Amino acid sequence: MPPPPTASVLFVCVHNAGRSQMAAGFLTHLAGDRIEVRSAGSLPAEQVTPATVEAMKEVGVDISAERPKVLTTEAIRASDYVITMGCGDTCPIFPGKHYLDWQLDDPAGQELDAVRPIRDEIQRRTEALIAEIDANQQA
Repeated sequence: MPPPPTASVLFVCVHNAGRSQMAAGFLTHLAGDRIEVRSAGSLPAEQVTPATVEAMKEVGVDISAERPKVLTTEAIRASDYVITMGCGDTCPIFPGKHYLDWQLDDPAGQELDAVRPIRDEIQRRTEALIAEIDANQQA
């Protein structure tokens, strides 16, 4: 039986159709079962944006089966880290959580060429988040 996850992370953006889906895809891909991953949106879209799915496929991460989910207080309570991406004041704050706000362009309505740099920045930040979680676990 694998060990339990060392931490849980919730990625939040307004529509849960681009940035938060890419971040969740990268974290799942890079950390595997070591970190529990969630994503949600304050006003979820009908589907993940096609350019987002395509951009992630280019780097070997398949998020085509993902669907936008509504943000719940239960998801926030169950997470150690809450990473917001442009959802502003719609995220409730609970004590004892690590909150980070990643200012990133919204890939909604963008062509693939415009989504790639957003994807690459999300990958960089996700790798740094994994390193931070690992360092906190060893402290």
